[in-house]
Amino acid sequence: MTGDDEAARRARRRLDGFLYHLIAYVLAMMLFVVANLLTSEYPWFLLPLVGWGAPLALHAAYAMGLFDGLRR
Repeated sequence: MTGDDEAARRARRRLDGFLYHLIAYVLAMMLFVVANLLTSEYPWFLLPLVGWGAPLALHAAYAMGLFDGLRR
């Protein structure tokens, strides 16, 4: 396997991992919003939305290879 094939395989795995993370985030947030609307007037769903959204944004940056230049 050449270096380009290996790099393409790693990039595909990073994108797949991000896709699974994004799907879990969207499904959980839909559940949280519905639960919030049914149980409370206080918008508590915003806390996990932002708290999980920040690491998700970092995962997106990693999946796009924005941190590749930081390695030694």
